[in-house]
Amino acid sequence: MLPDAARTVLADVRSGRFERSLAALTAVGAAVTTGEIYLSHDAASFGNKMMYWPIVILPAAVPAGVAAVFSRRAARTVLPLASAAIVANGLQGTYLHWRGVRQRPGGVTLYNLESGPPVFAPLLASVVGGMGLLATVLRREGRPPQGDPPRGDG
Repeated sequence: MLPDAARTVLADVRSGRFERSLAALTAVGAAVTTGEIYLSHDAASFGNKMMYWPIVILPAAVPAGVAAVFSRRAARTVLPLASAAIVANGLQGTYLHWRGVRQRPGGVTLYNLESGPPVFAPLLASVVGGMGLLATVLRREGRPPQGDPPRGDG
């Protein structure tokens, strides 16, 4: 038998009411992903100036995600902007990483895929942005904090 809190969470997820939770996960995911990207790009000595872009763009989702937890308005304005920028930057990074592999001697080989820039890592950053975009279209769970206007979807 599940406790009442767990039943409430499951009911919220089943009914598409987990905007606040997904906004919080977006903030945490952006922070962790930024750290990982920084360490990877620092190991490569930030050899290309474009390597700084995700270090600047991804952290924007941290305050946007936190704000979206507390404010319905932030969930509809700031979070989708930050999330869309992250998705775009992840797609750009995927292109740049594939280009980096192709430019290595021998081109796209198994060895170059294993030792070159990680070609799928930027897509993982895009997933964080995608979570933020998904949060913006979901219904809000729980009671809205004071000051938030009620919305028609309950």
